[in-house]
Amino acid sequence: MIIDTHQHFWNLDLLEYWWLNESFGPLYRTYSPQELEPQLKAAGVTKTVLVQSANSYDDTRYMLQKADEFDWIAGVVGWVPLWNPREAEIMLNKFMQHPKFCGVRHLIHEEQNPTWLQEPHVIEGLKLLAQRNLTFDAVSVLTEQLANLPVVAEQVPDLKIVIDHLAKPPIKEEGWQPWADTLERCAAHPNIYAKLSGLNTAADWETWSAADLQPYVDFAIEQFGAKRLMFGSDWPVAILAGDYQKVKAETEKTLTKLSEKDKQSIWSETAKEFYGLDVD
Repeated sequence: MIIDTHQHFWNLDLLEYWWLNESFGPLYRTYSPQELEPQLKAAGVTKTVLVQSANSYDDTRYMLQKADEFDWIAGVVGWVPLWNPREAEIMLNKFMQHPKFCGVRHLIHEEQNPTWLQEPHVIEGLKLLAQRNLTFDAVSVLTEQLANLPVVAEQVPDLKIVIDHLAKPPIKEEGWQPWADTLERCAAHPNIYAKLSGLNTAADWETWSAADLQPYVDFAIEQFGAKRLMFGSDWPVAILAGDYQKVKAETEKTLTKLSEKDKQSIWSETAKEFYGLDVD
């Protein structure tokens, strides 16, 4: 079994995505399950986790609707206002009535305060997730954002956190620090996981290959171990630097030295355990 733990849909006819405009080129259009489905089959991907694209209830409701329509969507990572615990609690209880609602994400990289995640009200919101065995997907584009996670992990030790896209390592620049040291501090906390996703768009869009990703994937394996890592395509964002098949194939190449057991952890077992997916 292969589970893609990070993909998106957006429908510009129905919903507003305030960050998405014509400057995003090919991403500025509707992306639907019908478009992704044949690509999943071609890549041998069995199930997916659908992740929020907007800080809105409408986006979450739209995703849950698509999860009803397509069996291969195994989980939905939605959104609630974490800074408003009272309202967040009400909405979490509503969304949890859907069996595929499994976690929450907030576009924290759009917040002006780089330590937004550490604000007391936000911590209270994150505690609501932990109490309900829901997960938190962390977008960390800047090192300052990634540095929040060890603090959060200590304050909410029962919360399962996953770092999206390995926090976008500086692959194109062949850089290393401060990304590596900060990721290592995160990995020291057993409740923090990471996704091998979105790495192609952190590399040179025209020339990237598995060789470019390898040092960063190896470091993640060394720090987290296969049992805290999972695969994600980041489709459709991934099409900025290739297609679905290339992302899957090149990721596969970076894992060739692993045991079959460790490979299976990254391809599916970690995702099932982390998100509590009901799949067989």
